[in-house]
Amino acid sequence: ELELLDASNPIFKLLGPVLVKQELEEAKGTVGKRLEYINGEIRRYEQQMQDLERRSEQHRDALGRLQQELQRGQGKG
Repeated sequence: ELELLDASNPIFKLLGPVLVKQELEEAKGTVGKRLEYINGEIRRYEQQMQDLERRSEQHRDALGRLQQELQRGQGKG
């Protein structure tokens, strides 16, 4: 939405209960930084999810091997 504005359009920022006038470039910079932060957090959480899925799969594999060993051990007894 900020891309549709020009310098003649008034922009306000909410600071507590007060609206304060802000320059267009400053508002664009603030929004850009917030978007960078949000996208970085999304990437970080996606990486954490991938790591957890990989670890979960490793644990499933290990559990499957242990169950097979247990079944073999019970079959010999």
